[in-house]
Amino acid sequence: MNYIFAETLKKLREEKGLSQKQLGQQMFVNHSTIARWENASRLPDAGMIIRLAKCLGVDANELLQLAAQSENNPNVILVDDSKVILADGIAVLEEVMPNATVAGFIWPLEAIEFAKQNSIALAIIDIELGTASGLDLSRTLLEINPRTNVIFLTSYPDYALDAWKTEASGFMLKPLTPDGINEQLRKLRFPFFTGGANE
Repeated sequence: MNYIFAETLKKLREEKGLSQKQLGQQMFVNHSTIARWENASRLPDAGMIIRLAKCLGVDANELLQLAAQSENNPNVILVDDSKVILADGIAVLEEVMPNATVAGFIWPLEAIEFAKQNSIALAIIDIELGTASGLDLSRTLLEINPRTNVIFLTSYPDYALDAWKTEASGFMLKPLTPDGINEQLRKLRFPFFTGGANE
């Protein structure tokens, strides 16, 4: 199911001030069809997406790209200011989630730019990122996509209380391990398909 497309469609429709019934009338489909598209139980075909874009006054290519994003191949990011932690952590994440596209970032701004262009299913973030704050980065990522699961990663357990004041799914102490990741994946706010052995 493509929740990103569904949520984007609902947002665009509401911004136009249209009800599901009104959009359905413009599209020559029943309002229940619009409802299914918006709850992600159905995905419109390419022809319908082009018609939707015209009705909503948006770029058809953008809607087509959103529809093509498969939640069976989720984007996972690891943000840490240590290259060693990144290299080791990415290897662990790729082992645990073979279906995921895993990317690592040292700089928070690079992670933010990536998140603006790609739907992030899971962000694992070091709380201390040099002079930057992983807590601030998590807030920004959740503003971009509220369905992003955030797990904080740190060497300092004292940060746990601050981490739980956010909308994070979890909190881990370094280093990343397969068992630790699998435990956190069972607690995600928005579960997704990882392709791992524990799926």
